[in-house]
Amino acid sequence: MRKFLASAGAAAAFFTGASAHAAQPQPWETTFQPPATDIMRQIEWFGNYSMWFVVPITALVLFLLAYCIFRFRASVNPVPSKTSHNTLIEVIWTVGPVVILLCLAIPSFQLLTAQYTPPEEAKLTIKATGNQWNWDYEYQVDKTLSFNSAILTDADRAAAGKEDRAVYPRLLAVDNEMVVPVNTMTRVLVTATDVIHAFAMPSFGIKTDAVPGRINEVWFKAEKEGLYYGQCSELCGKDHAFMPIAIRVVSDAQYNTWLAAARTDLPGANKALMAKVDSADKVAAAGN
Repeated sequence: MRKFLASAGAAAAFFTGASAHAAQPQPWETTFQPPATDIMRQIEWFGNYSMWFVVPITALVLFLLAYCIFRFRASVNPVPSKTSHNTLIEVIWTVGPVVILLCLAIPSFQLLTAQYTPPEEAKLTIKATGNQWNWDYEYQVDKTLSFNSAILTDADRAAAGKEDRAVYPRLLAVDNEMVVPVNTMTRVLVTATDVIHAFAMPSFGIKTDAVPGRINEVWFKAEKEGLYYGQCSELCGKDHAFMPIAIRVVSDAQYNTWLAAARTDLPGANKALMAKVDSADKVAAAGN
């Protein structure tokens, strides 16, 4: 079943065509953000699969209610029926839901297992600590790198080189993004210093609570380069709405260069990385 879910997710990605290499919430969005990991593709497939049960059941219940209201209204049934038992109907409404639940439970449990079972050992571990109201990131590499990531204010946009609101949207852009290499198994250890927060990245299919005194673990393997946005999704205080999460996925070479420079000059490393990404995007656009 796990292979089936993976293949179904891959097929869905193929038929939807080339997706954007970054994701953020869109106005009037009613579907998932474009998936950037295999797990998120499986989640998207399961969501679509579930709708094949939800929609017919909803339509059937609506039809039965309307039929009963119309067919058995008091004006045409002055003497109500005294029927209180029907074996066939009771068998149908007992067996039917059991079959439907089995059809939903089997792929659901397989997906849940996949979410908690990384297919390989993590090559990069990052500790994410939630504060009121920002995030601390600690790269657990040979020479530890730690920095704070907070919402980007309008006054700081020009200095950070992030004036393009299409790429760095209001209330989602941050001063320092988490940077990870593409196609690399990444483990995120999530905790908090004060109250319960939540680390959520929709395009990666991850979400877990950040609890003081406890470490929760999530993992992802981003398959597409780009800048992805999430938010704290636990009510954590008055500035809960101003606690975004931004993860920039880059090539191995770009990541290694950024990591080496960030240890001594994080703002400079970020600007250099942004310049490389922008130039690569322009080359790719010209090639198309």
